[in-house]
Amino acid sequence: MEVKNKKIGFVLTGSFCTFSKTIPKMKELIDKGAEVIPVMSYNSYLMDTKFGKASDFIKQIENITGKKIIHTIQDAEPIGPKKMTDIMIIAPCSRKYYVKASL
Repeated sequence: MEVKNKKIGFVLTGSFCTFSKTIPKMKELIDKGAEVIPVMSYNSYLMDTKFGKASDFIKQIENITGKKIIHTIQDAEPIGPKKMTDIMIIAPCSRKYYVKASL
């Protein structure tokens, strides 16, 4: 899929062990010409874990994307109605979620 000039919502959920692999994918998309809009779940935005500090992940993501992270329900609500993205990436996306979303 061509991502040049696409607006991609990139959502990080609470599988903190995957952040080291998923965050660099944001940079790859930007390098291919996409605009990445970062979104984090409540827990992924606030919780420090053995995999790293939330503030470090936030800083890294905001540096890569050049955008503030959407991390509240109120800030995320306009994404759909205002058609802010062409596609959304949920990372990680568990099989359980994927199956529900595919039905």
